[in-house]
Amino acid sequence: MGVFERMMRDGHEQVVFCYDKATGLRAIIAIHDTTLGPALGGCRMWPYATEEEALEDALRLARGMTYKSAASGQNHGGGKVVIWGDPARDKSEPLFRALGRFVGTLRGRIITGTDVGTDKTDFVWARQESPWFVGLPEDEGGSGDTAVLTAYGVWQGMRACARFLWGESSLRNRRIALQGLGKVGSRLLAHLLEDGARVTVTDLRPERVEAVCARHPEVVGVEPDAIYDVPCDIFSPSALGGVLNDATIPRLRCAAVAGSANNQLAEARHGDLLHARGILYAPDYVINAGGLIQVADEILGFNPERARRKTAAIHDLLLRIFAISRDERIPTYQAADRLAEQRIDRIGRRRGIYIPE
Repeated sequence: MGVFERMMRDGHEQVVFCYDKATGLRAIIAIHDTTLGPALGGCRMWPYATEEEALEDALRLARGMTYKSAASGQNHGGGKVVIWGDPARDKSEPLFRALGRFVGTLRGRIITGTDVGTDKTDFVWARQESPWFVGLPEDEGGSGDTAVLTAYGVWQGMRACARFLWGESSLRNRRIALQGLGKVGSRLLAHLLEDGARVTVTDLRPERVEAVCARHPEVVGVEPDAIYDVPCDIFSPSALGGVLNDATIPRLRCAAVAGSANNQLAEARHGDLLHARGILYAPDYVINAGGLIQVADEILGFNPERARRKTAAIHDLLLRIFAISRDERIPTYQAADRLAEQRIDRIGRRRGIYIPE
């Protein structure tokens, strides 16, 4: 399928391929929908196997950001930037300054910041070339680490699952299988332990599991593939996406799925499979919206208390989605999509694509 066919299929407005000869930068900027306002989405750096894989990731993630912004009440559309490169080897000031220039050519149609493989210090370099970067360090005028509010929002989402399934929001003595101990997963673990949950963890980097278990003897560590078979109340995919698929869903031994990873469903039909199995799914772009809420607030002039209050509202938003799913007998991902699409449609009747003034 060609690029234009993919764009027509999923409603993307714009895809920009960027190459800088001096630094070797190879980046793709994908803008999905700007009905609600300028596109907002992180910048991912990853050693993709092929150009095709990089493009597919950019398109999928951009679309997800449109729905995340709409569902969480932000006045932004969805976009994504991906850099094809190894974050452990290829980062440099010239590379990120080149990225800053490319993002600047769009004059505010997309605003970007940290994601997998990038961190807030990378964009201090990029910000020197154009202003359309968020999530910068606090001493550079930014709002700081977005993983903090993302983890907080996921925890609130888990508490919503508990409220819906068992009548109370507390996670005390609930069994949680946490997949991923990166920037968000490690902070989520702290919330879970504070809430009294019983946690089993895994990560592709065994040293992370060993360090956590050494600090918290009550936490159980397992091999990465074994996490799907752990009996638990909530399975929490908090690493990379696509982990809910034909091979893993039949293995799940949980009542709910609630985690921070983007694009958890390998395909939309896997949301149907979860629904058919009676597993409550917290749609990923709703539960993990804390980071987006933070950077959207940063654009307004960051107010930490306001951003935290907006993130806490993920709890009640998910309860609303769960109720629609129950009452209309549809999967939760469809209920969330409906809310997002209704908001885009209502506003789209009087606005078109976002064009910077």
